[in-house]
Amino acid sequence: MNIVVLVKQVFDTEAKIVLSSNTQISADGVTQIMNPYDENAVEAALQLKEAQGGEVIVVSMGSQKAVEALRTALAMGADRAVLVDDPALIETDEFTAAQVLAKAISTQNYDLILSGKVAIDGQSSQVPARIAEILGIPHANVVTKMEIKDGKAEVTREIDGGIEIIEMPLPAVVTAQKSLNDPRYPSVPGIMKAKKKELKTLSLADLGLSADEVASKMAVLEYSLPPARQAGRLVQGDPAQAASELASLLHSEAKVI
Repeated sequence: MNIVVLVKQVFDTEAKIVLSSNTQISADGVTQIMNPYDENAVEAALQLKEAQGGEVIVVSMGSQKAVEALRTALAMGADRAVLVDDPALIETDEFTAAQVLAKAISTQNYDLILSGKVAIDGQSSQVPARIAEILGIPHANVVTKMEIKDGKAEVTREIDGGIEIIEMPLPAVVTAQKSLNDPRYPSVPGIMKAKKKELKTLSLADLGLSADEVASKMAVLEYSLPPARQAGRLVQGDPAQAASELASLLHSEAKVI
């Protein structure tokens, strides 16, 4: 079984967000990591490979900084990696990402496409579903359990108020929830082997695409940080008086009751 895993390099969840302009988030001094949900997707692919054989190919789009995420996946046990890096892709939206990644995936021999359920930076959850639509294959998101058998995928996914079990033919796109598995840590031998594994960089021209074909449909007009949190207020007095005043403040100022 050949499995493509989509990975994305994102800011560390502990990173402090600083704006370099009203339309630009500064990456200076920020640690970047593989999107945590993508780690679950890589782990799921590796478990399938170990059980059924085949190959795990990790694919990403971005600058050369994304090589770090790809190398992490290779160190975990993926076989090879593909990065799409092009000057025209510096500022992109979900439309562009899906078009480019779908084209990159189509150059591979695949039975299954995995990714995390969401990237923790954009939080849109759009790209995997868009890719499935472009490639004309089924899609299931927020998957907590997966079984591949007889050319089909049976997956359990979270829905509002419960779970849903879906059976779909392969190839298909599946996005991983954190509870799908516990990702392994790259071992020292794995890290050393990763340096020798194939990591191919492609441009838009290599994919037969032009910048106009994948031009973004959306533009960011402005970024702004949330207002600073105000200091709390201490309500003093005897319990009955304090409770009455607190209820009044929650109603008139906080407007939560």
